[in-house]
Order: sequence, then C-alpha cells, then structure tokens
Amino acid sequence: MKRIGLLGGMSWESTALYYRLLNEGVAARLGGLHSADCVLVSVDFAAIAELQAAGRWDEAGRVLAGEARLLEAAGAEVLLVCSNTMHKVADQVEAAVDIPLLHIADTTATAAEGAGLSRVALLATAYTMEQTFLRDRLTAHGLEVVVPDAAGRALVHRVIYEELCRGVVDDTSRRRVSDVIADLVADGADGVILGCTEIELLIGPDDSPVPVLPTTRIHATAALDVALGHPVSS
Repeated sequence: MKRIGLLGGMSWESTALYYRLLNEGVAARLGGLHSADCVLVSVDFAAIAELQAAGRWDEAGRVLAGEARLLEAAGAEVLLVCSNTMHKVADQVEAAVDIPLLHIADTTATAAEGAGLSRVALLATAYTMEQTFLRDRLTAHGLEVVVPDAAGRALVHRVIYEELCRGVVDDTSRRRVSDVIADLVADGADGVILGCTEIELLIGPDDSPVPVLPTTRIHATAALDVALGHPVSS
C-alpha cells in the first residue's frame, strides 16, 4: 500500500470526511483490521481564507507548497489537496514535490465520463464557480460546465463558508441549494458536480433529480486505487 499525503484543513470538516472515506475504503477492500496508510498536514484555514479573499493566491500557493514538501518528507507517495478551491494553486504545489499530485478535476471528469454525463452543473465556492481554473480542467476532458446565476452563486458560497465550514448543516439551506440545482437541471444539466469538499455534507443523491458527483468521495476513491495498485486513467 502506498502512503497517501493529505494536504488538508481547508476546512477541517471536509478533511475529516477524507480521512473517514480513505479508512473505510481500505477496510472494505482489504478486510480485517486494515486501515489507510496516510499522513496529514492540516493548515489553519482562517489564514488561507484571508489570502483567498484578498486575491493573494501566489502567497497561498507558497504556503501549501511548503506543507506539501513536509508530506513528501514524511513518506507520502501520492498527494491530495483536500479542497477544490485550492486546486487553483495545484501547479505550484505539484512543482514543489517529486511525488504525483492527484488532481480533483481529473478524477471527477473520469467519474462523469463513466456515468455518461456531458453537461454538468458545478456547485462550489464563488472562487471556483467564477474563475476558470477548475472549469477549464473539466472542459479539457470534454465536459460542458455550467454554473448558477449570480444569486445562486452567492447563496452556495455563503452556505459553504458561513455554515458547512463551521459544521452547520441546515435543512433550509439544503432546500435552497436543491432549488438552485433544479434551475440548472431545467437549463439542461444532466449531472451536478458537488465541487466543494464540504458541500456533500449537505447535498446527496436524494436532493437532485440528476446524478450528483461528490468530489471528495471520488477523489478519495481514486487515491485508494493508486495506493492499492490500480492507477486511475487520465
């Protein structure tokens, strides 16, 4: 089993989900008392969120690159950035280490292709929905990506940062985000990417009339494929 390096804390709520999914996955595949061989660096998200809000992405990238080097030094053989939004600096992080970085957009696109989806809605932070770093990576795989209107983007962003990142899962917010999904489906989306690692704490298959792609779960599953000797296709 290869050692998985988790660059987490953005937020710790979703990083905890990564840790659980990896360990559950190893137990399901190998049985007995097996658990995931992984190392974790968990950053202070307040500092990263401040850099995000200020548009200081290069600085945030340098911070994460330094943490990635610590994971490599601790024996990590494959690296996960446990955040969709911080894949904006994935190139900086990847350049800082000699181990492969498993990109969340690539694993999600592979899952979308496997599900026969072509026009997908992206629910994520405003940074991820309004900038192109994740959408461009998805479209390079042949997907058409749509995002909510301005009001929908503001709603989803608020729910992520003011609720989910703080461990608050609210039924009213679930209904409102489900309404955003319904609008996107009415506009032709045949699937929904839960493109924030926290949002699948709120939204599941029952909250959407079309298939959902939970990026945290997909990312973790792909990491297990690599760690246990079954590389994912690009």
